[in-house]
Amino acid sequence: MDIRHAKPSDHSAIKDAIPQWWSGSRTPAQARELSLLVPPLFLQHFGSTSWVAEDGGTLAGFLIGFHSADHGDQAYIHFVGVDPAHRGQGVGRHLYDLFFTQARDAGRSVVKAITSPRNTASIRYHAALGFVLQPGDKEVGGVPVHTDYDGPGEDRVCFIRRIA
Repeated sequence: MDIRHAKPSDHSAIKDAIPQWWSGSRTPAQARELSLLVPPLFLQHFGSTSWVAEDGGTLAGFLIGFHSADHGDQAYIHFVGVDPAHRGQGVGRHLYDLFFTQARDAGRSVVKAITSPRNTASIRYHAALGFVLQPGDKEVGGVPVHTDYDGPGEDRVCFIRRIA
């Protein structure tokens, strides 16, 4: 497994992988819509804080993240994906660990992330990585939720992890 910083030229592979990797939990239209959350600008402007894992030259996982320009102590993980064929092998954890180390080395002490309240696997995964749920304005299934966080009807679960 080769892991490196993301490049703008990785965008096509990431965009194509998202609908495939999420096809088991989304309709084709929903999975395709999910890929719109990673426009090229993330790789053009945050490639040095984002990571790509490749197995034999084929995309196996990615993490899109950045260091906040407005909050000098914070970093943010925007989107993470691991090929289902590589899940459970530590690829995602390794990507997160690289991001945590880089953020800590840059003087960041907090990493934030979000997910959908219905993505219970993501909620469990982030908890296993040491993220803590932030209080929301309501609860869904015992999980604190932020209403309309990503726009009308787009509620989110917000995580925080201290890294320093």
